[in-house]
Amino acid sequence: MSTILEIGVERWPIAGTFTISRGSKTEAAVVICRLVTETATGRGECVPYARYGESIDSVCEQIESIRERLVQGLDRDDLAKLLPAGAARNAVDCALWDLEAKSARTSVAELLGLGELRDLTTAVTVSFGDAETMAAATAKFAHRPLIKVKVGGDDDADRISAVAAAAPASRIIIDANEGWNDDNIVANLLACAKAGVALVEQPLPAGQDAILRRIPHPVPICADESVHAADDLHQLAGLYDYVNIKLDKTGGLTEALRMQQEARRLGFGIMVGCMVGTSLAMAPAMLVAQDADYVDLDGPLILKKDREPGLTFSGSLVSPPSPVLWG
Repeated sequence: MSTILEIGVERWPIAGTFTISRGSKTEAAVVICRLVTETATGRGECVPYARYGESIDSVCEQIESIRERLVQGLDRDDLAKLLPAGAARNAVDCALWDLEAKSARTSVAELLGLGELRDLTTAVTVSFGDAETMAAATAKFAHRPLIKVKVGGDDDADRISAVAAAAPASRIIIDANEGWNDDNIVANLLACAKAGVALVEQPLPAGQDAILRRIPHPVPICADESVHAADDLHQLAGLYDYVNIKLDKTGGLTEALRMQQEARRLGFGIMVGCMVGTSLAMAPAMLVAQDADYVDLDGPLILKKDREPGLTFSGSLVSPPSPVLWG
């Protein structure tokens, strides 16, 4: 059966501005891969990330480079040999899963033997800013059970104290996005411990995190930029306590599931996270997140408007995707 490949670019405005330590953005630019046969269409969405050397053009070119193989019926095992882990492979891998499920008139969850998927509690995100602004933003989420807060600048101890005080009943994840250094990490971790923070994500730049092996972890530390796929995990032992699995890093659902299994085997805790994208990007991650300690799939909530149909959010609860959306 022949397959038609369609590549699309979509831009989704963000509600306001989304800011981390590396900068701000006002829209989510995503690439959509559609695989069309006579009987079904499979879709996958990815978010090219400049931090990893990706752009809309480079991701589209990567997908285009395997057009002939996709038309001939490329499978997921071959895909992993043709494209590196990253956004382009994610879009294609998730489209292949979606196409297989729809062609077989079943679900990806059934194909994987996962059974019925359950609702999950996701974090909601507070952007980087000054302590007073961040405290006000956090207070609006004080009724939410899990809040992820972006830091990564001078005076982070003040930010940490302020946001924790603004939502005393919530679990707080502090995400520094590589914004700390050897000179301030001990003090910032102690500030997190004093504030009752649950988890600290990627405090130091990837590749510059050797100090984590030598200093105390008064709060568990999670790798994000330092880990992309399963083969990265062994070198993180002794540095990190948790790993953040994102499909745009792993190159799709296939590798994300492999990474999850290996992370558990090695004793890491697991967060399942996302870039800022629509529900189509979050849907496959919902399957990995069924066995996660922390879920951070609030990308659609950061947008001014999500695609329809999208995932259903009820407060902090997010429901599994409908087959119309994905899988």
